[in-house]
Amino acid sequence: MQARKSLELTLAILKPHVVKCPFVLQKIRDLIIENNFKIVRTRRTILTSEEAALFYFDHKDKFFYNRLLTFMCSGPSDIHILAGHDAIVRWRELMGPTKTYQAQYIAPNSIRDSPEAVKREIAIFFEDFDMKQCIRKVS
Repeated sequence: MQARKSLELTLAILKPHVVKCPFVLQKIRDLIIENNFKIVRTRRTILTSEEAALFYFDHKDKFFYNRLLTFMCSGPSDIHILAGHDAIVRWRELMGPTKTYQAQYIAPNSIRDSPEAVKREIAIFFEDFDMKQCIRKVS
């Protein structure tokens, strides 16, 4: 008998440039479902400058920080809490590298890679979300 893997949660933000393009937005939603993620909570919102600053706090001292916040607050984003086995790693793999060569130098810490980071990030956008209760319901 094989032990069941525990479910993980991860946060997926479909950014303003994606939300304003319905075809691309639908393709990404289809990929989420096709890759066996469960969408446990979703919200469409224009990020406040406070939310964006909290979310991208790790980049505060980087040269692109202000441009990043301006972009993220420029229009609606779809924010999803996804559940699945090995969700953090699988979501990251599904997204693929962003400008792989440049990412090594410009944003080496930009990849979320821990359950602690997921908890912090989900709490920014879904204050009343109970992660433990959700895992029990989904599993």
